[in-house]
Amino acid sequence: MKAFLARTGMLIIGVILLIQLWIFSSLVWWRTHPVQTTMFMRLDYWSDFKPIQQEWRDYDDISDNFKHAILAGEDAKFIHHHGFDWAGIQHALERNSEKGEVVAGGSTISQQLAKNLFLYNQRSFIRKGQEAVATWMMERMWSKRRILEVYMNSVEFGQNIYGVEAATQFYYGKSAKSLTREQAAFLAALLPNPKYYQDHRNDRKLQYRKRVILKYMNGTQIPQ
Repeated sequence: MKAFLARTGMLIIGVILLIQLWIFSSLVWWRTHPVQTTMFMRLDYWSDFKPIQQEWRDYDDISDNFKHAILAGEDAKFIHHHGFDWAGIQHALERNSEKGEVVAGGSTISQQLAKNLFLYNQRSFIRKGQEAVATWMMERMWSKRRILEVYMNSVEFGQNIYGVEAATQFYYGKSAKSLTREQAAFLAALLPNPKYYQDHRNDRKLQYRKRVILKYMNGTQIPQ
């Protein structure tokens, strides 16, 4: 029995180490190469086998309006933290405790990107732990500019729609380079629930979120 438990323990440790090696090697490769598929994209494709819409665009080929909008909507402290917004996490925990359910996550853009690249959406302590490890590695291997660039190119904007270029083409029929403030704020406002908002564009929560993003866009600091 002891030998079996020892072998099982070694197997689990081996699997964990292999996962960390996969994440590390992927982050090394993606430091200089476009990210054209993520775990979220794979899971989305496997759910219905419909093609994923995604087109990579370099940082300078994406409107600054969208960069400001995405930070206003998702992570206003992005430039200043090292992957984790501890004050935001504490605030989220307090809100969740008050409501008796999970109503806020407190995740930074770095954490969201780590989840999108390597993990899945269901909440669990194991997933959050692995997300933290991947976020820690990413923040030390990539610049803030690179993290934001990959995030903008891989985040979900609707059913099988990933990345700001595919989203801009779908919603506005033009390139992400030419997004106006209003359009950028709308796309950023979609992110909490893109598949729902894709078909409910006049939803009051979506419109309120868009107005808040517009209000705070100019106060955000984007990587240069």
